[in-house]
Amino acid sequence: MFNSFMVKITASFISFILALGTFFGAYKAPKTQDASKYFDDNIKNVIYLIGDGMGFNHLEKTKVERNTELVMDTFEIKGSSMTRSFNKKVTDSAAGGTALSSGIRTNNSAVGVYPLDKTPRYSYPKSITELCMERGMLTGVVTTDETTGATPSSFSAHEADRDNTAELTADQFDSGINLIWGHSNGVATKSEAQAHGYEYISTYDEMMALEEGSYSYAQFTTQLWNLEQTAPYTPTLEQMTMKAIDILDDTDEGFFLMVEGAHIDKKSHSNLSDEMTEALKSFDDTVETVLEYARAVGETLVVVTADHETGAITPEGDGYVFTSGDHSAADVPVLVYGSDKLIANGEKLNNYEIPIRIAYVLGFDETQFPVAVIV
Repeated sequence: MFNSFMVKITASFISFILALGTFFGAYKAPKTQDASKYFDDNIKNVIYLIGDGMGFNHLEKTKVERNTELVMDTFEIKGSSMTRSFNKKVTDSAAGGTALSSGIRTNNSAVGVYPLDKTPRYSYPKSITELCMERGMLTGVVTTDETTGATPSSFSAHEADRDNTAELTADQFDSGINLIWGHSNGVATKSEAQAHGYEYISTYDEMMALEEGSYSYAQFTTQLWNLEQTAPYTPTLEQMTMKAIDILDDTDEGFFLMVEGAHIDKKSHSNLSDEMTEALKSFDDTVETVLEYARAVGETLVVVTADHETGAITPEGDGYVFTSGDHSAADVPVLVYGSDKLIANGEKLNNYEIPIRIAYVLGFDETQFPVAVIV
């Protein structure tokens, strides 16, 4: 009896150690899909647009209330993403952003770290941004949120908590990413940016004066999400995105750019219909400009998706209404232009699969960006 008990205890302990080894080790996942089937040798650049909080009914609500059509409806390849975090059925933007950047699911509030190694003391997952940098691609992160908001941080930092603003800022300055632009976080300083080789900008004119291949860190101090701005003070998301492309489109190795429209989420939390639809229309205008670039230049994969849905928007009568002030577990859109290798039309996939497939489209393999083991 005692020996049998000890065998069970020993087996349980070994299983526990092996489990920890999986979480704290090198994360070499078993090969569960063939990376080569996603490879598209026509693709050199990636523009990854994330409408924070944007569900399918956000699109419908905007079309009805603004009496407008959306460019996002014109994508020929449309799928959907199932969202959740490692520890919750409903994800926040930190875990949702990490799934979209690093191909894993982590705990809510965690940014670019494994769920059981949040320090990160032992290791952290590689982001698609870092993977592209290793190849020599130029990289950028653009947002209407603060630069250290949950989504931009997921593509540029690794910290246990999305609220660790000083630590996230330090990570970004150490990242080597060519440009990180967004609203001021109240922590980043001009002297610190310059000490890390970044030009510090805070106005539209300063942004437009940046040269190709430069390194810059933007801390704009007024709202960025509106459809129109008053230059020379503050740019729109569309203006930031096109200037970012102009700066990054300067190498044979290609570029990776993440663009976030953060206020679809922020205005949905407050159930502010007019402002949410304006933020979504601003995001859609940005998508339109990106598509125009991709069609003109070619070699560019455009992916539009969301980290989660916010507001639980539901049809009611002839319109659509908010039924919550929080996130929901609703599926979100995945729209693709430039390659038919990423998803099949109508395909539903897990959120963490998106960056993995983007990497495979670019020609990376399972050893460079392994299939997620934390699902």
